[in-house]
Amino acid sequence: MRIDRWVRLVASIIAMAMIANLQYSWALFVKPIMGATHWKLSDVQLGFTLFIFFETWMMPLAGWFMDRLGPRIFMSVAAILCGIGWAGLGWANTLTQLYVLYSLAGFGAALIYCGSTVVGLKWFPDKLGLSSGLIAAGFGSGAALFIPSIAYIIRAGNYRAAFLYTGIGQAIITLCVSQILVNPKPDDPEVAGKRAGSRFKVRTGAEQFTWVEMLRTPQFYVLYAMMLMMGIGGLMVTAQVGSVADTLGISKIAFTLALTINPLANGAGRIFWGWISDHAGREKTMIVAFLIQALALVSVLRLGRNSPVWFIVSLAVVLFTWGEIYSLFPAAMADFFGTRNAGVNYSFLYSSKGVASFMAGWLAARLFEKTGTWTVVFYGSATLAFLTAIMAFGLIAMPLPSKRGQLEPAKVAEP
Repeated sequence: MRIDRWVRLVASIIAMAMIANLQYSWALFVKPIMGATHWKLSDVQLGFTLFIFFETWMMPLAGWFMDRLGPRIFMSVAAILCGIGWAGLGWANTLTQLYVLYSLAGFGAALIYCGSTVVGLKWFPDKLGLSSGLIAAGFGSGAALFIPSIAYIIRAGNYRAAFLYTGIGQAIITLCVSQILVNPKPDDPEVAGKRAGSRFKVRTGAEQFTWVEMLRTPQFYVLYAMMLMMGIGGLMVTAQVGSVADTLGISKIAFTLALTINPLANGAGRIFWGWISDHAGREKTMIVAFLIQALALVSVLRLGRNSPVWFIVSLAVVLFTWGEIYSLFPAAMADFFGTRNAGVNYSFLYSSKGVASFMAGWLAARLFEKTGTWTVVFYGSATLAFLTAIMAFGLIAMPLPSKRGQLEPAKVAEP
C-alpha cells in the first residue's frame, strides 16, 4: 500500500512532539530535583548540557546511516532509549546517574530528530522551509501537550511519577509512528522532478555535496557560526526560565502559563518563519527574525521584572523568533548543498546546538551564581542575536558553493 508523503510528514511531526518534553519541560523538574537531592543549580543544569551534547554531537553519524538505510530502524531503537532514559531520571539518586540517564535520552532524541528531519528534507524538496518548519514545530510545541499534566502530577504526587508516565507513553507512540518513516526512492513520482526552493526568491544550487565536500566550503562555517550564536539565547531561556522567574518575582501561576505558551510560540515561529523563507528567501527572513530576537531578550529583564504579563509576552516573543533557526538552517543547508545527503550534512550544522548548550546551561547558571543577576546572560545573548542578523546580510553577498572550486553566482529558483 502506497503511503502519501504528507502522511509521513505527519508521522515525523508526531515523533518530534514525543521527544519535546525531554528538552522543553525540563524547567519543571529542576527545582523539585534540587529540593529532593540538595544539588546545586549548576550541577543539575550540567545534566541539561549533557542531554543537548548527546542530542547534537551524535547526529552526524546517525545522519550518514539514515541517508543510506532510512530512519525507521534507528528511530525504533531511539524510542526505547528515550523511554528508558527519561523514565529512569525519576530514580536517579546520584549526579552520575542523572547524567548517564539524561545522556541516554539525548542520544535517542538525536536519532529521532535526525530521522524526522531527513523525512522532511528528502520528501519535500519543493517545500523545504515549510516542511522543515512543520517538523521542527513538532519538537518546539510538543511539550505544550504535556506541560499542564506534568505540572499537575508534580504538584499532586512527585516528579518521579511525571518522569515515569511521560517516558513510557512517549516511547510507545514514537515506536508506532516510526514504522512508516523511510527515504523516498530516486524515481518516486512524489519527489522526482521537484526542485528545491520555491517560485519566489530562494537561492538554490544544482550540485549535491557530500559532508566532506561541504566542510571545505566557507558557506558552511558562516552558517555554523550563525546557528551557534543564535542558539544560545533560546536554549538559555529554555533551561533557566524557572530560576529567572524566581529572580524577577514571577508567581508560580504565571510561570506555569509561560511554560505552556512558550512551546506554542516556539512551534508557531518555526512554521511561520519557515513558510516566509520559502517566499522571501532564507537570509532576509533571518535578518528580521534575529533582530526581533535581540529586542525580545532585552525585554524579558526590562519589561518582565515584577510584571507577569510582560514576562509571559517577552518570553513568547523570544521563543517565536528563536525556534525558527531549526527550520531556516536545515532549509538553507539543502538550498546550498543539496538534498541527497541532507541528513548527515544538516547533522554537522545541528551540532552547534551542543556547543550552545554549554553556554546556555552550565555557563549561564554559573554566571548567575557568581553575579546574582541574569543581566550579563540576557544582554550577552541579545548581542549575539544582533550580530547574527548582521552576518545574515553578509550571507546574502556570498555566492553559492561550487565543487569546481569556483563560487557560482546566486541563482533564484524560477517557477
